[in-house]
Amino acid sequence: MIKCVALLRKHPHVSREEFIEYYETKHAPLVLSLLPGIVEYRRSFVQRDGAFPAQDGSPIDFDVVTEIWLPDREAHQRFLARAAEPEIAQRLAEDEAVMCDGTATRMVIVDEHASPIGGA
Repeated sequence: MIKCVALLRKHPHVSREEFIEYYETKHAPLVLSLLPGIVEYRRSFVQRDGAFPAQDGSPIDFDVVTEIWLPDREAHQRFLARAAEPEIAQRLAEDEAVMCDGTATRMVIVDEHASPIGGA
């Protein structure tokens, strides 16, 4: 499995509720309709209260952690190729621009490790 993690920041004029509503009802369905091979797609929206502050006092500068799973490297390459097609890239960018500060978007591939819980 290939796991991509994206950090996105909403526009300051968009409320948290508006951001979540738009992402869940418009953007996520668009992503799923345009990009092939996604086997899981999760959005975790930041709750500012209860967050651990950075030691240097810098603010949390993103509003959602997006996780996308693809079955393998070949699927990831197809995903990237499709996302880079001019018409697809434009549609995604225009939709994202409604809610997000695109200059702050970061996407990485991660190696996920789980710790055993409750065992000896």
